[in-house]
Amino acid sequence: MSSLPGTLGELRIGAYAESVLASRSVKDELRANLIRKLKSGETLFPGIVGFDDTVVPQIVIAVLSRHNFILLGLRGQAKTRLVRLLATLLDPWIPYVAGCEIHDNPYAPICRACRETIAEKGDATPVAWLSPEDRYIEKLATPDVTIADMIGDIDPIKAARGGRNISDELTVHYGLLPRAHRGIFAVNELPDLAPRIQVGLFNIMQEGDVQIKGYPVRLPLDLLLVFTANPEDYTARGKIITPLKDRIGSEIRTHYPATLEHGIAITAREAWLDRAVAAEASGPAVRLPDYIAEIVEQIAFGARDDKRVDKRSGVSQRLPISVTENVVSNAERRALANGEDLAVPRVLDIHAALPAITGKIELEYEGELKGADAVARDLIRAAVGKVFNRYFEGVNMQAVVQWFDLGGSLKLNEDADSAGMVRQLSSIQGLMEKTRAVGLTSNEPDAVRASAGEFILEGLHALRRIGRSAEQGFAAGEVKRPAPEPDESPKARQRRQFN
Repeated sequence: MSSLPGTLGELRIGAYAESVLASRSVKDELRANLIRKLKSGETLFPGIVGFDDTVVPQIVIAVLSRHNFILLGLRGQAKTRLVRLLATLLDPWIPYVAGCEIHDNPYAPICRACRETIAEKGDATPVAWLSPEDRYIEKLATPDVTIADMIGDIDPIKAARGGRNISDELTVHYGLLPRAHRGIFAVNELPDLAPRIQVGLFNIMQEGDVQIKGYPVRLPLDLLLVFTANPEDYTARGKIITPLKDRIGSEIRTHYPATLEHGIAITAREAWLDRAVAAEASGPAVRLPDYIAEIVEQIAFGARDDKRVDKRSGVSQRLPISVTENVVSNAERRALANGEDLAVPRVLDIHAALPAITGKIELEYEGELKGADAVARDLIRAAVGKVFNRYFEGVNMQAVVQWFDLGGSLKLNEDADSAGMVRQLSSIQGLMEKTRAVGLTSNEPDAVRASAGEFILEGLHALRRIGRSAEQGFAAGEVKRPAPEPDESPKARQRRQFN
């Protein structure tokens, strides 16, 4: 910063020549920097997974076309993150007239105050500098947003203090749009913006200017406008009015991860798993088994396909992120209670994370009848079964199943210490040797072995090869729902069926 010019005169003789800065718009700047990144093979949007062949090419086309655009997608599809990453395509620094509320270009000022300052001081006009973060402004659309918030209003107090006429341009208090001049202005959840406010965006999108409070104040703003929204068919809160939609250059659809691997990568990046760096009091080390990460991600994939879950609302990628964090925290709690140095999540910990699932799904009528907890448990069981099949396809589990068929039963305590659980699991013939299918060796810590052994039992239960009850724990066969008593009323029977 200290090496950058501090006055208009210094600016003229430096690298920021008038021939470049006076004519290049924000959209031209974004386009030029994007072309440079494409030629060099740089990653355009770091941290975005699964959009390389779908969403990112469409954003590239929109920027190259100098379009204002909208990202349409369900909740939790990284729309806001993508929009914020557009700032990485801006120049590292650009100059503006120091003290200007709308960051005017020193070579082409649009506000009267800056024009008067430059006319008075000339080359001595102070110049300040903007970083890309300073040039990105974001607004969450809500029904109470006003035109004054977005564009601006006349400020009577400013007029009185300056002794100016109320219609003088210097009495204007600028809104968010003028303050985003020479940058990126993003509006999240556009349909929530009242239609009359959406109308207020017409001029800036088509003619590139705004008018304030009916007075002849014309500000030809230089902006990239980007919006996000749920698809119109999927929201009952509002809609994008047709004339505004017509003025948006490109409509780009986002989506949830297409593969389990993409989902796992996103969750691993976003979930808080590196606990060691955050605590004043050191906790146990955390080791998250691959199969637990896969089960958690499979829950989200299963929920998106489940007919009991509202497809219009969607199932956010925040679900597996929150569940993973809860699963790890429950493993930490158990390790701390047992004085262990290593916390390894088990399938039981996923059941303990039930609130992170029920709070992230909206249910259809059939799901509401069954109840959110019951639907979530069904999703967990189905996910465990699918992941179990991937790891143990072709592995003969007959000896383990036979142990239960011969009368064996095993009730596992969620809070049991690792060594104790391994002893319990080792009592089942052939069980622990099957853990090699998930990559375990004989010298693994007890916490890792306990998690893998419990995963096998949960998988067999999910596939209905062994049963489980509150009284016995894991046992032979599938536990059936008890038949109704002869004198049970129809209403009581219905309540029991859906509980």
